Amino acid sequence: MTPTTPVTPTTFAELVVFFVDIINSLIVVIFALAFIVMMWKIIDAWIIHADNDTKREEGKMIALTSVIVMVIMASIWGILSFLKASIF
Repeated sequence: MTPTTPVTPTTFAELVVFFVDIINSLIVVIFALAFIVMMWKIIDAWIIHADNDTKREEGKMIALTSVIVMVIMASIWGILSFLKASIF
């Protein structure tokens, strides 16, 4: 098996696609990290500290905020995909 060499962009369109692909990869990583943090905060607030009313209210706020953030992130990802498909 021969190792593949990275393709160097030679046109502006290839350069933009290269950067958009990097951004898409970063968005997936950010989604994963945000999901892990969200789940940990919810478990912490609703399971570990279930007897603490303040923590439960904090957990509700974290759940709502994280859903809003995930929707915004998905929207940005969709806009980038649309731009990539329509322009280049």
